[in-house]
Amino acid sequence: MNPEAISAPVVLALYRIVVGFLFACHGTATLFDVLGGPHGSAPAVGQWPGWWAAAIQLAGGLLVALGVGTRPAAVVCSGSMAYAYFVEHQPHALFPIENGGEPAALFCWAFLLIAASGPGTWTANALIRPTTAAAPRQEQVSRPEN
Repeated sequence: MNPEAISAPVVLALYRIVVGFLFACHGTATLFDVLGGPHGSAPAVGQWPGWWAAAIQLAGGLLVALGVGTRPAAVVCSGSMAYAYFVEHQPHALFPIENGGEPAALFCWAFLLIAASGPGTWTANALIRPTTAAAPRQEQVSRPEN
């Protein structure tokens, strides 16, 4: 067996779990004033865009970390961070280092990578809908009749 073929899905799964967990923590901090609280003032329930962004961070981060609907959840998470960057950060300065948008840019690209690459191994989807490994294809040999 090729060790690279085995390690790639595992590394991708670890990456997905860590990125999703960190994103969910960010949403949890904003919504529930825990883990150091929100950056700035806490948004009121339903307030656009802060409360909705935090809800996407919590729900999307958990879905990605658990591996449930990973690709669609990652696309939504990536889009929310692209919105955050271009609407909240980019008007202040061009580069993320200047406008405080590094986390938004990094999460945006991290989730885009997960959406493009897939969830890797160790997903809750695999527990919900286990797939059977494809049986090896057997060649049928025709035997001439005598």
